[in-house]
Amino acid sequence: MPDTAASPTFAITPFDSPLGAEVTGLDLRNPLDDATRDAIYSAFVARHLLVFRDQSLTKQEQIAFSLQFGALEQHTLRNRGAADEPYVHIVSNLGPDGKPTGKVASTLWHTDKSFRPQPSLATILHAKTLPPNGGDTVFANMQAAYAALPDAEKQALDGVKVVHSWKLSRENVGRLMSEEEKRDAPQNAWPLVRIHPDSGIKSLFVGMHASHLEGMEMIAGRARIEALEAFATNHEFTHRHQWCEGDMLMWDNRCLLHRADPNFDATMHPRVLHRTCLRGTAPI
Repeated sequence: MPDTAASPTFAITPFDSPLGAEVTGLDLRNPLDDATRDAIYSAFVARHLLVFRDQSLTKQEQIAFSLQFGALEQHTLRNRGAADEPYVHIVSNLGPDGKPTGKVASTLWHTDKSFRPQPSLATILHAKTLPPNGGDTVFANMQAAYAALPDAEKQALDGVKVVHSWKLSRENVGRLMSEEEKRDAPQNAWPLVRIHPDSGIKSLFVGMHASHLEGMEMIAGRARIEALEAFATNHEFTHRHQWCEGDMLMWDNRCLLHRADPNFDATMHPRVLHRTCLRGTAPI
């Protein structure tokens, strides 16, 4: 896309980074007209991460915005929102008493809901309460990482399938799942190199939910996944988002990994964001 795409009312400006663009001049509480919606989606596919500035949406308004780009995906059992809006997951470091717990979730590289039968198309994350500094979200471009692999390695990965497991990723952070949670989120196997359904570009499909490689011994398969992830999250493929009041992010789970950076005092400062996810399609 050009350096800046603009209309009389809004502008899309790519970052000097492997991914991302800033969108200004829109009030996302209002419905998008078709031309604006198409421009936003084109920038989303091209840059993978959009940062909408100066927003203030209720849960219901965030849902209405999200639905303009696809169907909502339900969250896992323990992440579902309050009864008023179960499709809005409250990302928070607060305990039941409303005070900071010191714990920050999702600090390992991952792509949202990769274990689902239709892994997530997009995540939309809206800042509601921020620490005075830190609490960044970091992204890694899996298309750029795949493109940088040697040709021989690309050939070796062709046709390999990776099993994505919510159960394993919870065990990795020290939590055993209930039987109900296991039934709600069974594992699925996907191509390790997936093709983006809109752009046709190949990318790696790894992250903390990636359990093992089909047909390979578990330890060797996990080592291969971890080596690919380490390569793909090198600085040259990443972008760090430093949150500002009013930010709302929309990113493409089909070609990005992301993680929260606990680079703030989570025992003192609240960090609260509202998350919606859009259902994607089975990877090919």
